Amino acid sequence: MERPIKKEIIYKKTIPTPLGEMIACTTKKGLCFLDFSDRKDFTKLFHKMQETLNGIITEKDIEKEEKEIMDSVESELKEYYLGKRKEFTIPLILIGTDFQKKVWKELLQIPYGKTISYLQEANNINQPKAFRAVANANGKNKISIIIPCHRVIANNGTLGGYGGGLDKKQFLLNLESSN
Repeated sequence: MERPIKKEIIYKKTIPTPLGEMIACTTKKGLCFLDFSDRKDFTKLFHKMQETLNGIITEKDIEKEEKEIMDSVESELKEYYLGKRKEFTIPLILIGTDFQKKVWKELLQIPYGKTISYLQEANNINQPKAFRAVANANGKNKISIIIPCHRVIANNGTLGGYGGGLDKKQFLLNLESSN
């Protein structure tokens, strides 16, 4: 007899920020989702995360490990917005293709307050012709701010794109450049 596949419990919390509410999702292993609730493709990204993890979303009955991670997400985000945190310590669960994960890990190497171009990011992962694919992967990032896709700009110095909206990207870059 085949055993049923166990569902992953995913704890969800709405976190208020200066840029609007963000939805955070954690499991016992780490943060698997953090994005602005008003993002245009929010629902698609949220369901993809839930489907990939075979998860059940809950906003109550949180277990100790999940509570500690969620508390860290909330406090570290608050510190970030106050200009007091430049690096995050939260364990991350990356949900995407191997290429996307490679791109997102490269984003984690961009120092606070610095920007690089999509072309530079492609060069950094030894795929210089893949800058459009890199930009696309950045757009599929399910862990905003902590995986800092907002630090990537167009080669000509303009903002490029940002899933949360260019106003939010500009705010984040201004926040980081003033600290």
